[in-house]
Amino acid sequence: MASTLDDLRRVIRRIEAARPPRPAPEPVERLVGGEVVETGSGPLVVVRREFALAHRHGGQALEDALAAPLPLLARLARVEGALEAADRLLFLDTETTGLAGGTGTYAFLVGAAHVEGGRLVVVQHFMRDFDEEPALLAALEPLLAQAAGVVTFNGAGFDLPLLETRFVLARRRWPASLPHLDLLRPARRVWAGWLDDCRLATLERAVLGVDRAVDVPGSLIPALYFDYLRSRRAAPLARVFAHNRDDVLSLVGLVGWLGRALEGQAGLRGPELLGMGRLWEHEDPDRAAACYRAALAAGLPDPLAHWVRLRLARWEKRAARWEAACALWEAASAYARFDPRPWEELAKFHEHRSGDLAAARAVAERALAEARSAGAALRVLDALACRVARLERRLTRGLAP
Repeated sequence: MASTLDDLRRVIRRIEAARPPRPAPEPVERLVGGEVVETGSGPLVVVRREFALAHRHGGQALEDALAAPLPLLARLARVEGALEAADRLLFLDTETTGLAGGTGTYAFLVGAAHVEGGRLVVVQHFMRDFDEEPALLAALEPLLAQAAGVVTFNGAGFDLPLLETRFVLARRRWPASLPHLDLLRPARRVWAGWLDDCRLATLERAVLGVDRAVDVPGSLIPALYFDYLRSRRAAPLARVFAHNRDDVLSLVGLVGWLGRALEGQAGLRGPELLGMGRLWEHEDPDRAAACYRAALAAGLPDPLAHWVRLRLARWEKRAARWEAACALWEAASAYARFDPRPWEELAKFHEHRSGDLAAARAVAERALAEARSAGAALRVLDALACRVARLERRLTRGLAP
């Protein structure tokens, strides 16, 4: 038996000796077109790409970001601190080992774009293992120090707190006073309600016209990195680098799009005009109202058009422009889904402003009939029935308003 096992082992050794050695995995820096750079705190893979400012990301020219009215955009996005020098902005996006955050989450790939020598330079910093984090942080420090502001997408909720945590744990100083423009905030004002969601990938397709023919879902990126740490197979990471680079370019494109829209140069569709009205509301209500009117004229789906009419009618009411307000309430009352608000406003106008109790009762009766037909909630039916009864009593008694 022992002899048989020895023979088997000799055969296995001969087979293994005859097998050609496996080729070493191709280094990640070669696959992604980068190089290993010595940072003073250790080596780091760095990939650098340059783009002409006239380069179009989807349908958006990168140079439009440099012409954006940054002080205005900063006010509308509630940025703390002055944001003025567009050519000194740092556009930042991270790929991480998870989405939970906290001290156990690392940013293993950080893409950063800035203007240099009349071109947009995208630099990606990649750590091949966790012990290269000091080198990654050391490479980021001068970029942050030279920037007049940082631009991210949802960076306030994830990217910047994560990087700050890594800086603090490494006993490095984080530039807490650096102005930060988080594009998720204005994006929600402009596109929520008519796009499926406000994820960066959605805005790329619907707004910038970017079509990523081959992309890796963000949810798979941590797993691809951990697989690389185990196997050192870098080929799948090429798509991760491309994903990160496209994310950074999309930040530049969105700043350019918003800048053109704020200056009235973008040729906006109805829903986009509505979104710009929402963005303008806190800064310039008159400009917001103009956007809403333009949105109605350009055409909106029924739910959005209904919301805009009620919004505009409220402003017309505050300004005592009753004819315009009534026209908007009349249009809103024709909405396919019963909404008591325009009916109530019309009834109140006729009762308290024009003094026409009969017209007020007619509006209330029509509203009650519509509510019953639509199967409205009992509280709505009760409120309308009470209004009809009260107006009946006033008409019977002949009371003036």
